[in-house]
Amino acid sequence: MGVTLERLEPFLAAMPAVKSPEGHVHFKKKLLWTVGILLLYFILSNILVFGLDPQSQDIFLYWRALLAGESGTIIHLGIGPIVTASIILQLLKGADIISIDTSEASGQVIYMGLQKLLIFVMIVIEAAPNLVGGYMIPDAAVAAALFGGNTFIVSFLIFLQLCVGGVLIFLMDEVVTKWGIGSGVGLFIIAGISKAIVNGFLSWEAVQDPYPFGLIPRFFAIGMSGGNYLQYFTADLVAFITTIAIFLIVVYVESTRVEIPLAHTNVRGIRARFPVKLIYASVLPMILVRVLQANIQMLGAFLHNAGVTIFGTFEGQRATSGLMYFLAPINGPRDWMWWAYDLGHVPWEVLLRLGVDVLVMVVGGAIFALFWVKTAGLDSRHVAEQIQRSGMHIPGYRKSPAVLEMYLDRFIPRITVIGGVFIGILSVIANLFGVIGGVSGTGLLLTVSITYRLYEEIASQQIMEMYPFMQQFFGKE
Repeated sequence: MGVTLERLEPFLAAMPAVKSPEGHVHFKKKLLWTVGILLLYFILSNILVFGLDPQSQDIFLYWRALLAGESGTIIHLGIGPIVTASIILQLLKGADIISIDTSEASGQVIYMGLQKLLIFVMIVIEAAPNLVGGYMIPDAAVAAALFGGNTFIVSFLIFLQLCVGGVLIFLMDEVVTKWGIGSGVGLFIIAGISKAIVNGFLSWEAVQDPYPFGLIPRFFAIGMSGGNYLQYFTADLVAFITTIAIFLIVVYVESTRVEIPLAHTNVRGIRARFPVKLIYASVLPMILVRVLQANIQMLGAFLHNAGVTIFGTFEGQRATSGLMYFLAPINGPRDWMWWAYDLGHVPWEVLLRLGVDVLVMVVGGAIFALFWVKTAGLDSRHVAEQIQRSGMHIPGYRKSPAVLEMYLDRFIPRITVIGGVFIGILSVIANLFGVIGGVSGTGLLLTVSITYRLYEEIASQQIMEMYPFMQQFFGKE
């Protein structure tokens, strides 16, 4: 496999890419690029797909918050192809099916090129079922007016628009990663979920009952009409409490860390600390777990529409029976409170589904956290090399990368697994009780954690702008 990849290096190196900056990018310029991409994202989220019938369904309806796309728009696919490609590559690399040494320049070129190739493949694979499965329906009026009633041409145009949107999201992610602050994936998640949360607080639109969907107008509307708060507001109050609790827990846990003392090898008196956070791998591995579930459900829905029901049946986008029902994640109280809602399933089936969801989130969180740490260069070996290059060492230990790696192995793998399990459990609990805006507990976890880390990165960037000599300790761009 390694030899094959080496032969493909010229092809992989030629994959479309955003040019990297040749030198240091000033903080203000990074901020401008980030804000510019964010504005472009909001613009694209309002450009509707041409030729789409208003009666079309969203196959990703229950995953919108995580996919960071807008239903029925040119960015309908969101970050799904990027994350799915990352899952496939991490699994292949983690299982040693492909061997790529990312510490070398050629290995980095191969890895990045292979990831881009997989992203383009996944854009096509995720766009096609929307049309073939009958979810995105071509508008017959557009077909009659422009193409003599040929709906296939309209379907193909819809497919092309989805692919273009997927490529734009990929390129925008690269721009933010190379020229901006943080990553485009994280930025788009924050944007989409923050929009949904604001809508969950302020929307005057009535959705499931006569009262507004937004928490604040809903509270006043129920009171002014003399409605029953216990009946119409209890679930919203629980969601509000869950939202606040998740926010406080994530902020607290993000500040919980083990600090490894460091000293400079050549300059006495210079001390530093390398923080190993409880959520060391961040909450991004949760995206991998949830998007993997989303792809499984998408495949099940596609097979159901094609007449293959051996894996389960669906009503719209919701799995109702079979294996797909038990693999579907819990998205709120209406998915598990059998004593309060008519779920159409006996209690043991609901409990089994809940148990499978917990198992997938806990085990998947731990496994993908380990894969993420290794792929992102945050494992003990890479961190030891980074510390060695910066001229630092651990006081009382030999100045050797091997010794540093052995010391870091006491903390990093264990904390990575503990953090992955903790976030998995917290995500399931948040999903059980629901959160404001219906963004799912996982979505809220991602938003709070990514925002907190974005704040830390901004603070770090500002410090390095003020004290340029510190860049040698953090690594040059």
